Amino acid sequence: MNILQQLQYAGLVKPQGVDNTVFANNAAVDTRGLLELAFLVHAGDLAAAVGSTAAANAIKVEECDTEGGSYSDVANATLADAIAADEDGGLFLIVVDLKKSHKRFMRLNAPTAGDGSGTSSYISAVAIGIPDKMPVNATEAGLTELILPSNS
Repeated sequence: MNILQQLQYAGLVKPQGVDNTVFANNAAVDTRGLLELAFLVHAGDLAAAVGSTAAANAIKVEECDTEGGSYSDVANATLADAIAADEDGGLFLIVVDLKKSHKRFMRLNAPTAGDGSGTSSYISAVAIGIPDKMPVNATEAGLTELILPSNS
């Protein structure tokens, strides 16, 4: 059994570029049935720093009891600093242990980029979870399509 097919995946921030604003469509992840959750941010071409709420703040994970409710910070789930404008192509990972007390929904706190220069910065973000039971198909894994290696 391939370990990658045992995971669950969720898109958080679709690939997009912004300048001086929040990235759109920041999705929350339902943590029910997960043991651990990793938030992976991929920096594309950056014209300015990327952070949470403001470009100077480190990206962090936040949680809430309901998907549309009021979110609060998750302890020990913040990058060391904002993603700098010269970190093009960087991969940044925040791992949350869900076996400890936590709220049901988690997301990145308002990823924001830009310096008002008119040049966009690009990122995308996904969540990768370790479920308490293995998904059996692409839909259960949170994927559009799942291609597995052949057994031959």
